Amino acid sequence: MNSALGKFFIGVAVRIPLILWSLFVLYPLIWMFIGAFKSNGEIFASPWSIPESLHWSNFATAWTKYNIQTSFMNSLFVTLVGTLLCLVFAIPTSYAIERVKFRGSAVLFNVYLASMMIPMVLGWIPLFFILLHLNMLNNVWALSLIYAVTQIPFSIFILTSFMGSIPKELEEAAAIDGMSQYGVLLKIITPLTANGIITVSIMNSVTFWNEYFMALIFLQTKEKQTLGVTMDLMNQEAQYTNDWGALFAGLSISVIPVIIIYAIFQRRIMKGLTEGASKG
Repeated sequence: MNSALGKFFIGVAVRIPLILWSLFVLYPLIWMFIGAFKSNGEIFASPWSIPESLHWSNFATAWTKYNIQTSFMNSLFVTLVGTLLCLVFAIPTSYAIERVKFRGSAVLFNVYLASMMIPMVLGWIPLFFILLHLNMLNNVWALSLIYAVTQIPFSIFILTSFMGSIPKELEEAAAIDGMSQYGVLLKIITPLTANGIITVSIMNSVTFWNEYFMALIFLQTKEKQTLGVTMDLMNQEAQYTNDWGALFAGLSISVIPVIIIYAIFQRRIMKGLTEGASKG
């Protein structure tokens, strides 16, 4: 009886801080979604109340007047292209480092790990002048490439732990059957590291979707701006136009894709992180 009672109190003591933290995190999001359906008068008169009627016009205003439709597509483009390019670079590199074991592979892996410690802010000015000389400023393809390169060390760090757990007998059997190393990588290693690839892809996608400073520096026209930059401009303009309903609607539009992706792949993400932490 005492043991059961003790377990109950321990469970309550663990859950209460987690519940409070969840409410602390979710409250601003809920308030933002509620504000997206309010008129400006309701936001100022009763900012904490439920809207009397749903003002869908806030979303239409944010989508058209503030050019969110263009910046949304720009963010979607750089996120998808950056994520795919990062996988194209990281998967073969991870395979070469972890499975081929060439001379200097350990040193190369440590160099990638060390590069994760370098603040990205140190590279903004050199990157700006490089893009300027290459005539690639204000180019979403160039920004996608930069995004991909910045996440290669992290992706290699995760993927090598997954590839290191695959039995080498599978590669040896495939080699006996005449399969090349490229075939082994594409047909054996890549499918078996699907959880790691999904985890890396989603974490990189969220990073690219939310990135602000490089998009602000390297994209210089309104037609090329990403969603983060547009949200900042909307926030600055809302201080003078008081169009807070449209701002909340724009913020909701920018948050919804991340929530949907996480809700769909939540189990795969947790499984990938758990496997990656326990292997390697």
